[in-house]
Amino acid sequence: CDGIELNFGCPHGMSERGMGAAVGQVPEYIEMVARWCKQHSRMPVIVKLTPNITDIRYPARAAMKGGADAVSLINTISSIVSVDLDNFAPMPTIDGKGSHGGYCGPAVKPIALNMVAEIARDKETHGLPISAIGGISTWRDAAEFIAMSAGTVQVCTAAMTYGFRIVEEMKSGLARWMDEKGYATIEDFRGRAVPNVTDWQYLNLNYVTKAHIDQDLCIKCGRCYAACEDTSHQAIMKEKDGKRHFEVIDAECVACNLCVEVCPVQDCITMVRMTEGTDPRTGRKIEPSYANWTTHPNNPMALKAAE
Repeated sequence: CDGIELNFGCPHGMSERGMGAAVGQVPEYIEMVARWCKQHSRMPVIVKLTPNITDIRYPARAAMKGGADAVSLINTISSIVSVDLDNFAPMPTIDGKGSHGGYCGPAVKPIALNMVAEIARDKETHGLPISAIGGISTWRDAAEFIAMSAGTVQVCTAAMTYGFRIVEEMKSGLARWMDEKGYATIEDFRGRAVPNVTDWQYLNLNYVTKAHIDQDLCIKCGRCYAACEDTSHQAIMKEKDGKRHFEVIDAECVACNLCVEVCPVQDCITMVRMTEGTDPRTGRKIEPSYANWTTHPNNPMALKAAE
């Protein structure tokens, strides 16, 4: 055995018996048990964290205070995935009953990336080694977690789906990408994305962009129009000169990126920055200077503070 991983993350079965997430949701317990393990073991101790908590930084800090050598995250998310509409019981069922389980796989990757980032950029846990878990299925997934400071990654659902061979494919893909970028080891890019993660209020509100549809690439499926018209800002026209035509109305576009996300054609819709002139939506002059929400004139608290 090369180390101990304390499973403080399991949301079902173990938590009902006072283990797993029942421990991981109480920072004081995490610190206490981690300290016990460090006192009575010569091996590295990794604390596996539960995502079923409001702020992942608190259990990570507790693990560090308890002397843990690293943290791993995330474990699965407490969930009910479906309901049998004939038996009216959660799926899967046992003797007509069902319970919550742990949700995993590609769908949890964004949650895992965010939680890894929160620990990586927290001043109190800065430098704490992280083993990333959560929806890692390709070499790109692995590279993204490493760029967010993970020193290792763990794969489970993808191995269940494709077998252990998926790991070899991930290794070869990562190696090719690193060669293309000129990276000799993962340390050459590990953590490089962390400084670029910020809180919303510090984003540059003077950075004005508009969606642009490449008419040569557009297949006229209309998904961008439907998304924008029905759920966003009605900023895309669907007809021009009596013909089916999709084009962004700059005077309505707020740069929400929704059309980019729903478009099935890569690079057909891109966000283009405006560097001069006037924003046709707000009527304001494009300012090259940086202004975030804490200083922006649209913020009534900023105006009040200035007074």
